[in-house]
Amino acid sequence: MADAPTASTPIRFDTHPSRYHHWKLSISGDEARLHLAVDNQHPQRPGYDLKLNSYDLAVDIELADAVERLRFEHPEVKVVVVSSDRERIFCSGANIFMLASSGHPFKVNFCKYTNETRLGIEDASAHSGQKYLAAVTGPCAGGGYELALACDEIALVDDGNSTVSLPEVPLLGVLPGTGGLTRLVDKRRVRRDLADVFSTLAEGIKGKRALEWRLVDAVAPRSRFAELVNQRARALAATVPDKKGLGPKGAGITLPPLECQREAGQYRWRHVEMKIDAGRHVAELTLHAPEAAPPAAIDGILAQGAGWWPLRMSRELDEALLELRFNHEDIGLVLVRTRGAAEHVLAADATLEAHREHWFVNEVRLHLGRTLRRLDVTGRSFFAVADSGSCMVGTLLDVALACDRLYMLDDGKVTVAFSAMNRGPLPMWTGLTRLQSRFLHDPSQVERVLAEYGQGPLDAEAAREAGLVTVAADDIDFDEELRVAVEERASLSPDALTGMEASLRYAGPETMATKIFGRLSAWQNWIFTRPNATGEKGALTMYGRPERPVFDFRRT
Repeated sequence: MADAPTASTPIRFDTHPSRYHHWKLSISGDEARLHLAVDNQHPQRPGYDLKLNSYDLAVDIELADAVERLRFEHPEVKVVVVSSDRERIFCSGANIFMLASSGHPFKVNFCKYTNETRLGIEDASAHSGQKYLAAVTGPCAGGGYELALACDEIALVDDGNSTVSLPEVPLLGVLPGTGGLTRLVDKRRVRRDLADVFSTLAEGIKGKRALEWRLVDAVAPRSRFAELVNQRARALAATVPDKKGLGPKGAGITLPPLECQREAGQYRWRHVEMKIDAGRHVAELTLHAPEAAPPAAIDGILAQGAGWWPLRMSRELDEALLELRFNHEDIGLVLVRTRGAAEHVLAADATLEAHREHWFVNEVRLHLGRTLRRLDVTGRSFFAVADSGSCMVGTLLDVALACDRLYMLDDGKVTVAFSAMNRGPLPMWTGLTRLQSRFLHDPSQVERVLAEYGQGPLDAEAAREAGLVTVAADDIDFDEELRVAVEERASLSPDALTGMEASLRYAGPETMATKIFGRLSAWQNWIFTRPNATGEKGALTMYGRPERPVFDFRRT
């Protein structure tokens, strides 16, 4: 089985609407239209054809870019209509031949990325005042329906041909990997028995029955469908209030390409560095504080735009995490360090809090939250290292708290500190802050810690007493403690670690997102390696051939 691209053929995540091959983005007033028009000649890698508006990672990279740009560059948009630019087909889902010819890590990371994109759509609806409407004309299958499920509403043309379906179980022997089953029952509240029938009908469900079963929100014949879509779009837009700080003509912030120097396993962005040690299966990720105190006034912040440290650093960290996932599959442990002036980080955090009601600052806070949640669900071990020169305060302290462990040098000089950004703006997928998750055994301890230790820097001893540090060691023992921990982690089974970390990172309440990612880490990891799906005669392997798959019918 051919594997997914490796570091020799790296995947790039930076794109722009002018370079899209698969989506067409148009904007008129407060309404945007995203038309899916997959170009068969531009797959993410050679070896398969993107027929029937099926998608691969390249298609989803463009979608993720469009969703992000709408939030920052077009904040005036209140409703986004997602439709197909192909005659009588909406989307047939993830390309089966792409999946069948990909290695296991790529398949799972592909499912994870596409779901993060769909969660980004839902986040834009919930927090950015941009509602999404899927206008389904033609078959809408698998990942295509999962895209529709991520929207606020689904309108389906009632023409005897257009259907919605999740055919993965009957056709491929796998699950709808980007949250299809979970959204079906948790989000749309489809009855369990009806969901059971629907999820085993490869041909899908049409028109009025789809409406009766809550699979869609509205149906209309083709002659009245455009009118229906326009009416539903205007009704959604009417639910969105105007944004604070946004002028009558709108004034978005342009997102330029991220400049990165790549050479010999080293990545250098402006505020983020990453070094790959393939021999040890370890990466070192360093986040840098602003070089100078950031502007305090909103005019100064807007003048910096995408160069403002919180946004620039967040975008760079996000790209580094994606580089790790897709281009460095053998890296199992990431050592996270910080460098620079702590007071500059705290000053940036103060502006994030002071101007939180402004639309742009709100979007930056949301982006930081999404990036840290991307770290949460990345299948790597993360050890935060607070050593000489570190500045793990505020936002950067939350990065450390997102890691599996925190090692801190006890020399009286290295400190950590809280800011308003540790009190709620960067929630995990559970809805909890990382401090709440840390002190789940005693929720009242969060306020006690913030009250007792939240007014200034904490040295290693105070941080240990506050419950923030895994290991605090003096300068004699620190390097040895860290070395042993790194070597020990690198010797353990990557599969066992992935399962362990996914289980431990999500203590607390269950949400739709934690269910989705839990299943991606466990069930999808398992099902994708079972002979019934990917074996020599498995359903995914045999798809498109005249022979039928051969199943091992023992239940496990």
